[in-house]
Amino acid sequence: MSEKDDGKVRLDKWLWAARFFKTRALAKAAIEGGKVHCKGERCKPSKEPKLGEELVIRAGYDERTVVIRALSAVRKGAPEAQLLYEETAESLVRRENAAAMRKAGSLGVETDGKPSKKQRRALQRFHSDAG
Repeated sequence: MSEKDDGKVRLDKWLWAARFFKTRALAKAAIEGGKVHCKGERCKPSKEPKLGEELVIRAGYDERTVVIRALSAVRKGAPEAQLLYEETAESLVRRENAAAMRKAGSLGVETDGKPSKKQRRALQRFHSDAG
């Protein structure tokens, strides 16, 4: 696959080339699923990204805000792929804080351990009433 002469490239192909997703199909699915926003709005896989545009990309627990610095339809190594975009400072800080909180376990459910017999019965009653 080579880049077209006119410099136009599809958004799903650019996300794949910039190594945000492992396959172009995953990039397309993420765009269609509303995980990629441009200028605060959902976009289509066929959208043509432009230099300087800001994209918000959600993948897993992470949400990145990146500015497009170069266009490419060819997937290369990670060092070259990182030259295609620049992550904003706020996005970087937000991701680092979220990772630290996940590592500390503050987003998980806090429990006192195994439920007591009384708590188990209450859970069973709750599940049987709900179903």
